[in-house]
Amino acid sequence: MDGAGESRFNGGSSGNGGGGDGSVGVQIRQIRILPDFLQSVNLKYVKLGYHYLISNLLTLCLLPLAVVISVQASQTNPDDLRQLWIHLQYNLVSIIICSAILISGLTVYVMTRPRPVYLVDYSCYLPPDHLKAPFTRFMDHSRLTGDFDDSALEFQRKILERSGLGEDTYLPEAMHHVPPRISMAAAREEAEQVMFGALDNLFANTNVNPKDIGILVVNCSLFNPTPSLSAMIVNKYKLRGNIRSYNLGGMGCSAGVIAVDLAKDMLLVHRNTYAVVVSTENITQNWYFGNKKSMLIPNCLFRVGCSAVLLSNKSRDKRRAKYRLVHVVRTHRGADDKAFRCVYQEQDVTGRTGVSLSKDLMAIAGETLKTNITTLGPLVLPISEQILFFVTLVVKKLFNGKVKPYIPDFKLAFEHFCIHAGGRAVIDELERNLQLSSVHVEASRMTLHRFGNTSSSSIWYELGYIEAKGRMRKGNRVWQIAFGSGFKCNSAIWEALRNVKASKNSPWEDCIEKYPVTLSY
Repeated sequence: MDGAGESRFNGGSSGNGGGGDGSVGVQIRQIRILPDFLQSVNLKYVKLGYHYLISNLLTLCLLPLAVVISVQASQTNPDDLRQLWIHLQYNLVSIIICSAILISGLTVYVMTRPRPVYLVDYSCYLPPDHLKAPFTRFMDHSRLTGDFDDSALEFQRKILERSGLGEDTYLPEAMHHVPPRISMAAAREEAEQVMFGALDNLFANTNVNPKDIGILVVNCSLFNPTPSLSAMIVNKYKLRGNIRSYNLGGMGCSAGVIAVDLAKDMLLVHRNTYAVVVSTENITQNWYFGNKKSMLIPNCLFRVGCSAVLLSNKSRDKRRAKYRLVHVVRTHRGADDKAFRCVYQEQDVTGRTGVSLSKDLMAIAGETLKTNITTLGPLVLPISEQILFFVTLVVKKLFNGKVKPYIPDFKLAFEHFCIHAGGRAVIDELERNLQLSSVHVEASRMTLHRFGNTSSSSIWYELGYIEAKGRMRKGNRVWQIAFGSGFKCNSAIWEALRNVKASKNSPWEDCIEKYPVTLSY
């Protein structure tokens, strides 16, 4: 409306020609736009100055004290030093007692402080090309199974087009047969292929003898055979008999962070050892062959993937490790019935099993995220952001309940974000809520495009993308955040110990130059 008003005004003024009218129009736009621009620039620099002032407040306060001490020290003469020495000689017992207390305290601190947990390296499985599932093949196979009606087929087509997945994602061997080869043997074959593929590459890259592994944690939500997946790995690599192995099931896409947390706790107890965390999901026996739309969405999003991570508490591994684990923060909302059922495995009215996604999923994910970052914020945010958050909270509680809560700027705490590639909506929601830029969510979007939703391993494919792009510098902090059934939101924070490059046989090795791609939904 404003633009149209300006056009009528310029057109109605005659006598000076079109050039005069055009100049007036430009001036009007400049007058209206320039103050807004200057205001945004000024606000940006004010906040940046505030951040640096608060972050360096201690230094600024100690600087005058240091100057005073320096002046006093420069005025000290040999007689003053001699008098100080005589005074200390007459108080020798007090000095010895204070020194003993200080040494004892330091000894207790060194002996009891938790050992750092290092991420030596990790590996993500790259399936062979013949397992690729472009959209046309996916739809053709869905049609040929004869299990889906026209409405369900059209629904899957629309979900694929809007999902953010590309044409090069992978499905297991069993799903490439018509009809699909759904059996326990085929599911075991998929599990062995992805887990052993990731572990073979991990052991080759790190030169670690499998028998040196003291802790093994495997997570897979929907496929839990007997013997367990962890037992399959022990059998394949002939791991030692006293290995502490764990198999986590039914914990959803956030189980990878849970597995890291469990491995961390074990490494704090058992010293001088290695821990391996394997995160995967199994599709073969968990494909839904019904027509309930809320249960068809996982068919369109989930794809083959697996990660294997080598953790260590050995001090000598710091020199070759990529990252140090800083924090793990876990949030569980299972006590809320609505949250508990928002991702729910069940049977439809025809008796066919699948995972149903509730329409409330995104709202519940947002609430769970808020709880998680409320705990995480004080651990990672600079004091400047914590003060702003606290002041806003106090004002909201005491004076004006309509004041919007202050959203901390997590970009001041992290250089990189690995948001679980659960789907386009998940990434969009976190980008908006955390006020991230397109660069910050690039790894998540490109991982979803190239590999689809690989469940708990997706955050490792995303970290691999950042490394392959050469963006990981020493001291950078990474926030891995994942959501899972239950409902859970879990965060893992890592700090880069060096300028990190992609490991050999990275899944991005042959395609990283093509990315980022432009996505159209």
